[in-house]
Amino acid sequence: MRASHRDRDQVVEILQVAAGDGRLTATELDQRLDAALSARTLGELKELTADLPSEGLPPQPREVVRIDQRFGDVSRTGRWLVPRRMEIRLMFCDMKLDFTEALITQNTLDLDLDLRIGGNLHIITRPGILVDPDGLTLSRGDIKIRPTTDPDAPTILHIRLSGQARGDIIARPPRRPISALRGKQQRSIES
Repeated sequence: MRASHRDRDQVVEILQVAAGDGRLTATELDQRLDAALSARTLGELKELTADLPSEGLPPQPREVVRIDQRFGDVSRTGRWLVPRRMEIRLMFCDMKLDFTEALITQNTLDLDLDLRIGGNLHIITRPGILVDPDGLTLSRGDIKIRPTTDPDAPTILHIRLSGQARGDIIARPPRRPISALRGKQQRSIES
């Protein structure tokens, strides 16, 4: 798989931390930095850090998360790591993806959907999250995408929807502002 600028930057960070910890000499650091910045594939990057610890770096998301649910409800709420791609198959089931506290480590999430009869998706956004339904084929149901509370916020995540939908898709900001939710949590802790 081809390496991105973000992949190269993460390897550079690992190498710099390793040199700071005394795990690499200045010469080794220079050689590995040159190799990291010119690497074309993830395999080439992996070789540069294979003998180094990666502790202290942000967690890396899974490439693909697959969810196949019939009946009942599924949710991702609170602090969860957003993968690069989700393949979601729902039938007679509601799914809630709440991004208000999600850990976002890349700028794009591809949602490949197969929402069958009674399969509904609710996406809770926050400022800087854009939902793009252009790749979606809607057979039944509705798509409602409400704007975030701060339209001028820089984009932190672009959610691209694709696949088939025979249920409803709703993307909206939280009912209460995020700051109000955090204040409520602190008050309950202090009590």
